[in-house]
Amino acid sequence: MAGAGRLRAGPGPGRLPWPHALPAALPAALRRWLSSPAPPPRVCVVGSGPAGFYTAQHILKHHGGALVDIYEKLPVPFGLVRFGVAPDHPEVKNVIHSFTQTARSERCAYYGNVTVGRDVTVPELQRAYHAVVLSYGAEDNRVLGIPGENLPGVYSARAFVGWYNGLPENQDLKPDLSCETVLILGHGNVALDIARILLSPLQLLRKTDITDSSLAALACSKVKRVWLVGRRGPLQVAFTIKELREMINLPGTRAVLDPADFTGLESAVKDAPRPRKRLTELMIKTALEKPAEVQAAAAAGAAAAGAAAAGAAAAGAAAPREWGLKFQRSPQEVLPSADGRRPRGVRMALTRLEGSGDSARAVPTGDVEELECGLVLSSIGYRSLPLDPAVPFDSRRGVIPNSSGRVQGVPGLYCSGWVKRGPTGVIITTMNDSFDTAQSVLEDLQGGVLDVSLSREGFGLVESILHSRGVRPVSFSDWEKIDAAEVARGKAAGKPREKIVDPAEMLHIIGH
Repeated sequence: MAGAGRLRAGPGPGRLPWPHALPAALPAALRRWLSSPAPPPRVCVVGSGPAGFYTAQHILKHHGGALVDIYEKLPVPFGLVRFGVAPDHPEVKNVIHSFTQTARSERCAYYGNVTVGRDVTVPELQRAYHAVVLSYGAEDNRVLGIPGENLPGVYSARAFVGWYNGLPENQDLKPDLSCETVLILGHGNVALDIARILLSPLQLLRKTDITDSSLAALACSKVKRVWLVGRRGPLQVAFTIKELREMINLPGTRAVLDPADFTGLESAVKDAPRPRKRLTELMIKTALEKPAEVQAAAAAGAAAAGAAAAGAAAAGAAAPREWGLKFQRSPQEVLPSADGRRPRGVRMALTRLEGSGDSARAVPTGDVEELECGLVLSSIGYRSLPLDPAVPFDSRRGVIPNSSGRVQGVPGLYCSGWVKRGPTGVIITTMNDSFDTAQSVLEDLQGGVLDVSLSREGFGLVESILHSRGVRPVSFSDWEKIDAAEVARGKAAGKPREKIVDPAEMLHIIGH
């Protein structure tokens, strides 16, 4: 049971002295009441991704008596750190170590395999806890809203990333990689992640925790070319310089950027913030540089005409994979192949920009073009969904209306992460945002907004609700058994881990 063995004995901050220090004349019942410590504040966090864990961390660090329970719908924790971070970026996943320390705290408990809104409602959680924090992220993707987007061979970036990262709901995706050209709609880090995974040499991916089934599919891939297409221009791309540099330096792959797209931009970014300036300068440099193999051929100079022709033919036969950025194009329609079983291309509206900087708008010029491809991946953003009818939700913005994480009109209810501010930023952004929400909880505990004089049962109440509904939660020690099994399987294959993608198999490992 949550909280069992977690209460600390002895006097502490805000605690009354022990009975032997009270005046002997007081009635025994009153002495017992005065000497009993105040019930600990019980806080529950819904979602075990970065937002959930950072919220829990901050509360535990800055309130010495609070007890925090974390609920997660999957048996396994860590959310986007496990299922969103690219497999070839293991350093980004190092935050799992600090999250693990949090989960092992005597004042924290993890309950996986519990879907809030179905297995237990938010009002039921509110009866069990002094404060409830919703940190369940963005579980859907924004749609294109154009004809043809439901064709076979058109996928959301979220589903494709989930497929190669082992997210259970995406394991039946089976993308057809038999085409040569892939079109990714979007100019963010996720779009670059996908392009890099599609074009990476297999020997690099084999050393990562990419799933075995997606590695097998990529081994048979015919993809040679990936275009990343955006509605706006080079000054509005949303990816960061680290990801761009990684893509430019990808072995066996060359960047194809049109110098004409960057005309006049050097002067335009002189006064831009440093990150934007450096990013634009790197794109310009890449667009203007000759490919290394061309430079080498030029330096070689006077080879015999016959030998040069033979060399060119050999180079053509072993042409490297390539990727490029296309700007000021807005998708109008995904065009089906003759048999309707895959896309043959996307009709694009050419755009012009109104305004400048991040606020620039893309306006159609009236001209169109068709870009050929055999696979379309839409990377235009994630979207949060409403969790429970009792929780207010702004469907237009895809967030829970809040002020510093306090849910509007529902005292004791809070939110953090993407469901609070929208699906933007990196892990450090989510950390700061979650600390902000956690601080609101702490202030409300200290200021008496949350009435902690009444004891709440926490998981004791939730456990009985779950039991009545036939739900068996997964503990953090259960997860550690799954983790050990994944690491053992990975070791046998020379990988950090081999992710188990079937929840039923996860539960079987722990004897559920």
